[in-house]
Amino acid sequence: MNRVATSAIAVTVALGGVAIAATPAEAATSLKVRALNEAKAQTGDPYKKAAIGPNAFDCSGLTYYSYKRVGKTLQRTAQGQYNKSKHVSASSRQVGDLVFIGNSSGSIYHVGIYAGFSGGYGWMVDSPKPGRKVGKHKIQDYTGGAPKAYYGRY
Repeated sequence: MNRVATSAIAVTVALGGVAIAATPAEAATSLKVRALNEAKAQTGDPYKKAAIGPNAFDCSGLTYYSYKRVGKTLQRTAQGQYNKSKHVSASSRQVGDLVFIGNSSGSIYHVGIYAGFSGGYGWMVDSPKPGRKVGKHKIQDYTGGAPKAYYGRY
């Protein structure tokens, strides 16, 4: 049995001959989760300044690459990505949102993709710094002292 989408912006996905309409929010969530999975697939790749993949990344290069692979082009720098994102609170963050680290919202210097909350910690997939590799890291490792975590959504 097919259900007809009542909205022109609904996304239809065929599953076993049954058409299921996804809301715009579900389609966006799917995009974010796919971007997170792209970032996870780069686990173990080295950090390299100004690199945008596919075998080495800086922090914003990883988010740029991961979102681009799923059809969304972001700004190239962490600050640019923050500026263009829809800002969300920590309590509203969702898996696949971007995690921005900075001393203020005007001085963002690091970015990763939010990977969820488990074991008492918020996690992100990022390319941290020279000598470290792409992987899943605790957000709190970046927020000791003055830096804060900010969140953005595409």
